[in-house]
Amino acid sequence: MADRIKMTTPLVEMDGDEMTRIIWKMIKDILLTPYIDLNTEYYDLGLEYRNETNDQVTFDSAEATKKYGVAVKCATITPNAQRMTEYNLKEMWKSPNGTIRAILDGTVFRSPIIVKGINPYIPTWTKPITLARHAYGDIYRNTELTAPAGSKAELVITNADGTQTKQLIHEFKGDGIVQGVHNLDDSIGSFARACFNYALDVKQDLWFSTKDTISKIYDHRFKDVFADIYENEYKEKFEVAGIEYFYTLIDDAVARVVRSEGGFIWACKNYDGDVMSDMVATAFGSLGMMTSVLVSPDGVYEYEAAHGTVTAHYYKYLKGQSTSTNSVATLFAWTGALRKRGELDQNKELMDFADKLEQATIQTIEEGVMTGDLARLSTLETKQVVDTETFLLEINNRLKAILMNNKI
Repeated sequence: MADRIKMTTPLVEMDGDEMTRIIWKMIKDILLTPYIDLNTEYYDLGLEYRNETNDQVTFDSAEATKKYGVAVKCATITPNAQRMTEYNLKEMWKSPNGTIRAILDGTVFRSPIIVKGINPYIPTWTKPITLARHAYGDIYRNTELTAPAGSKAELVITNADGTQTKQLIHEFKGDGIVQGVHNLDDSIGSFARACFNYALDVKQDLWFSTKDTISKIYDHRFKDVFADIYENEYKEKFEVAGIEYFYTLIDDAVARVVRSEGGFIWACKNYDGDVMSDMVATAFGSLGMMTSVLVSPDGVYEYEAAHGTVTAHYYKYLKGQSTSTNSVATLFAWTGALRKRGELDQNKELMDFADKLEQATIQTIEEGVMTGDLARLSTLETKQVVDTETFLLEINNRLKAILMNNKI
């Protein structure tokens, strides 16, 4: 088609697994390629191909993202013992998301998609809350040991010159356990800059929380790095933008968040962010209605759905049974990536299309046409539950109307 929107720079496209892989193709076929001369550099991150390439494809996709600046990723399987057998894997490959985060040195930002009829469980939340999660260290790179009765655990730092600093952790009179965690000043600094840059990008206040009153060295380091970078690099920019940065203890932050109306970014350490992002997503309604973007400190973006591969629906699909799978988060990963690609390339037509596709998606749900999971949440009086493909076709009908109205 001669009138399709042109793209000057490729998007990095990372395909995935199971039901989301099926939806991925449907979205492209129904909602993207009829309108866009889609220019992507494709990487198959499906578990079979990751296994075939010894996971090299994951590393290659991350490097391509650094090269082109924008990627869109389908949900992928992180294998466990059951998947080892099911997929006949060579080894239990690591999480592709974790690998990509580490290579990009990125921070994950997750935000709910607000639609009429799906009301947050916390009634005061009238605006989205974006959760910013540090993606390095803490218990995700921990070292653990069992400690038998009579043993002694010490924390030992061996300096470059061979000298040591020791601190007693505990003398075990009975059996116990011990864990060591670490983080890096550079990674904390990257986390801070990504949060400050994102806040400026969306013009929202930034909150940051840890527990420095208890963790007087580890958590306090996070607080100090954030404060130093803010004062020296971002304070004037925040004042010009009319937004605020402040630090608070995480227990105080939880109380503030629950009482708030939303409309801000909440930055958390790795584990805190893991837990709180699911809490925020559930309280807003559904992980299927969350955007997720990984942002590196040097301005590289990777968009993805916040949920998994919808395995139960995939097994139904393989049996030829009808599925009603929510594709909104995957669809918004595409629109987010297309909009950012358009922004970086000064391609207004691509940015406008992304906006209109999101508008058509929200309109479809607010007019009562939705998948089964959303129907269970929706307070709309009239609802029509449709299957996976029909939902996308209904969005396409409204997208056509929006594009036609714009031409008149």
